[in-house]
Amino acid sequence: MKMFELMKSVDAEVLFKASHFQESDIHKVVASDLMSDVLMMDAEKPLLITSLATDQSLRTAHVVGALGVLIVNGKALPSSMKKLAEELDMTLARTRMPKFEASV
Repeated sequence: MKMFELMKSVDAEVLFKASHFQESDIHKVVASDLMSDVLMMDAEKPLLITSLATDQSLRTAHVVGALGVLIVNGKALPSSMKKLAEELDMTLARTRMPKFEASV
């Protein structure tokens, strides 16, 4: 599924679109609030779905080669997250959906 289609399907507010936003294909998602678990996974170019609204979730996603981060539960994000997403050229979005619904 294309990134822009996925964001539309979960009614996400896209806070930053990476340069590859339109052509990014999402084949796997990783849903976790434990960044140590994310670091252990073996998936190519996933989307990270988490309720952890911190810079650490973006940094972890960057380390594992994720195409973007989707923050769930409508959490407010610190302004530093958007700035970091721009620096890393990583899509950052949020949705009001709970993690389970967004993942399915």
